[in-house]
Amino acid sequence: MGKDTPAPTERPQTTGAGARTAEAQTRGVYYATTPIFYVNAEPHIGHAYTTTLVDVVTRFHRLKGDDTLFLTGTDEHGEKIQKAADAAGLSPQAYTDRVAKKFQDTWNSLGIAYDEFIRTTEARHQAVVHEVLTRVYEAGDIIFGEYGGLYCVGCERYYTDKELEGGKCPQHDIPLEYRSEENYFFRMERYRPWLRETLEENPELIRPERYRNEVLSILREPIGDLSISRPRSRVPWGIPLPWDENHVTYVWFDALINYYSALKSRDAVERYWPFVEHFIAKDILKPHGVFWPTMLKSAGLPLYRHLNVHGYWLVDGGKMSKSKGNVVRPLDLKDKYGNDAFRYYLLRDMTFGLDASFSEVGLAERINADLANDLGNLLNRTLGMLGKYRGGVVPAPGPLEPIDEALRDAFVGLPERMTELFDALQFDRAIESVLEAVRKANKYIAETQPWVLAKEGAAGRLDTVLYGCVEALRCASILLSPVIPTKAAELQQQLGLKGDYTLQDAATWGLTPAGTPTAPGAPLFPRVDLAALNDSLEPKETALEHLPEVTLDDFAKLELRVAEILKAEAHPKADKLLVLTVKLGPEERTVVSGIREWYTPAELVGKKVVLVANLKPVKLRGVLSQGMILAAEDSEGNLSVSVLDRDLASGSVVR
Repeated sequence: MGKDTPAPTERPQTTGAGARTAEAQTRGVYYATTPIFYVNAEPHIGHAYTTTLVDVVTRFHRLKGDDTLFLTGTDEHGEKIQKAADAAGLSPQAYTDRVAKKFQDTWNSLGIAYDEFIRTTEARHQAVVHEVLTRVYEAGDIIFGEYGGLYCVGCERYYTDKELEGGKCPQHDIPLEYRSEENYFFRMERYRPWLRETLEENPELIRPERYRNEVLSILREPIGDLSISRPRSRVPWGIPLPWDENHVTYVWFDALINYYSALKSRDAVERYWPFVEHFIAKDILKPHGVFWPTMLKSAGLPLYRHLNVHGYWLVDGGKMSKSKGNVVRPLDLKDKYGNDAFRYYLLRDMTFGLDASFSEVGLAERINADLANDLGNLLNRTLGMLGKYRGGVVPAPGPLEPIDEALRDAFVGLPERMTELFDALQFDRAIESVLEAVRKANKYIAETQPWVLAKEGAAGRLDTVLYGCVEALRCASILLSPVIPTKAAELQQQLGLKGDYTLQDAATWGLTPAGTPTAPGAPLFPRVDLAALNDSLEPKETALEHLPEVTLDDFAKLELRVAEILKAEAHPKADKLLVLTVKLGPEERTVVSGIREWYTPAELVGKKVVLVANLKPVKLRGVLSQGMILAAEDSEGNLSVSVLDRDLASGSVVR
């Protein structure tokens, strides 16, 4: 690669992550981050899960009274962004402004209460990138050299042969291109022994354990040095290196620094950085588990407290893909089922660290079972009995009997239990623990039979039972408020409660003042008609309309050949068209295709498709199209390009 340099300059290091845990708990400080999302596509359920999860976690810490900061944002530099902007006919800045706003609008619509939204195109971020780069450069950890390897534009990184799946990118399932160019490199390999020792000494640094083990497996072999720049002549959209303006910063070295730059710009590094909790999906484990800690070590900055890694939301057993037409859009679900129901499903139906399968029917069943039948039913029964027996006013309780104490005990221990489960990343179990208590409250009503007490004139005993139901609902609303904040507030309003509770208030029984007037309203979570939903989701098969029959001689007139897509860009005069450059054996052709709504240019490059090669050339909105690629279209208008499942040479005949 490049010429060797002296050993790195040692910088003072802050105490390791594991030793800071007790201090964080004592100070009650919590700094949580999502990844900054790449602005080459609109938000999907994967983005929504990570961001909703961090929103729930930070709301929980605020409920505890912790000094809490929640950071999210957008990653806006790099070759992929530049190409997407070119395809959209916009400048990179105009393109990133547009897509970043979509993320902000989506999070606002989903009720995400972030404290900071950082964009890597902001001056405050770029200044800190320069600062960190300079620290690493002065430590002797930057060298200049030439590198060649298999490169994925979609991931903006090189891959080794071992990392490929069937010779293709494991994330995008496309062939990689070989690139060789001169870049600056971060001497990452020299920090491999330190990082491996750190992970072995701090087993909680990367959680769950399977992902720590995955990083340790990577570190068993040389990791090489990390390319941190691109020639500005090829990729002008980036932050120039402080010592060489002919190169821009490689996207990961730029993007990862956002977690630090957001604090630096608000003069809050000392206050929050020792307690940073990163939440990411497993596809970006290596950048966060290898690149980022070695960068921090070189720059003399302390490690994050934890790297928390979650799995994928799968659809039909696989990852979502726009080309498959199975992308789950969070705002569609929010509009159909309500925001809090959607949030509840995301947190309840994914075990952190594992993959989960999305199902709209599963979402509806979860709403009916937990939110309508259990929580909603408890509220409706309690309000109904208060209205019927006590004029809609909360009565004063009498002495507690063992069954009342059992109900109380089912709830007052939950704040401590939930804290333990949240700290252990067991969010689904934390939520289920509250629902178990809610079910006990419904069982409590069945066992105490308030209607019998009213009939027998046992007024004091009836008051105690009704008061216990109100308290159960109050505690449940506090505990579930990070997950369903709007509906929890509505529940408290219907019970006539004040609403500004802390977590400790859920550990205290008897805070509802006697004489509180209730205000019943609409059901919190209306039941979903599952039969109607299943019917609407069932594919409707209609009779096919066939074209007139053709003879084999007619079909033989079509010349169908394998074509490799070399380049794809937006049509300058048409929103729905892409202009493709394809390789057909020894020749290249231009083909105009109406698939822009379903594919980005980056998704198409490298794919081998079927081309009608002897179609008479025609101008489409001013661009000459020399053929037509074949694509399938379903009854809803979703398109999927016909792609070969084996790697045949371009120009091969399709029969």
